Amino acid sequence: MNQIREEAAAWCRGKNGFLRIPLLLGLAYILIKTLRDPSCTNLLWPLNLGFHEAGHALFGYGGKFLGMLGGTLLEGLMPLFGAYYFYGKRDFFSAVLSFGWLSTALFSIARYAADARQMALPLVSLSADPEIIHDWNYLLGQWGLLQYDQTIAFLFRVLAVGSMLLCLVCGFWLVYRMLISPRD
Repeated sequence: MNQIREEAAAWCRGKNGFLRIPLLLGLAYILIKTLRDPSCTNLLWPLNLGFHEAGHALFGYGGKFLGMLGGTLLEGLMPLFGAYYFYGKRDFFSAVLSFGWLSTALFSIARYAADARQMALPLVSLSADPEIIHDWNYLLGQWGLLQYDQTIAFLFRVLAVGSMLLCLVCGFWLVYRMLISPRD
């Protein structure tokens, strides 16, 4: 862990931290807004929805169950792939921002899971099939966990808050390091 912190601190030298502060403040705003109103959307919602729907198409070749789970899988995996990709490129700030993106995806997943029994959310589908199935109603029903939809949604929210806090703490640390580092 010390090696990563040292690499990140070295990466910060010569970078402009002031340009990155608005991104972190925007993510902090998304966190506060979502904690106040779990039904709200944000600027990343269309991106998350796109990956969610693409996940159904991609994983749908593995059968109905995997196809239903695939939306949530791809929606959550893409930000993790982003973090992995940017860390591999040693772009520490972008890797950290990926955890903010992951948080928005997890909040969306939590909202959808919380609706599993009520099924009140308007559903979107790329399929021409007029019978759209609620992913989380189907998944939790298959697992025999439908009565725990609120608990499962709460767990996704906890993960979302943790992911955003990781993004914000590490992001502001990187900005701090940028601001105290000598300019090249």
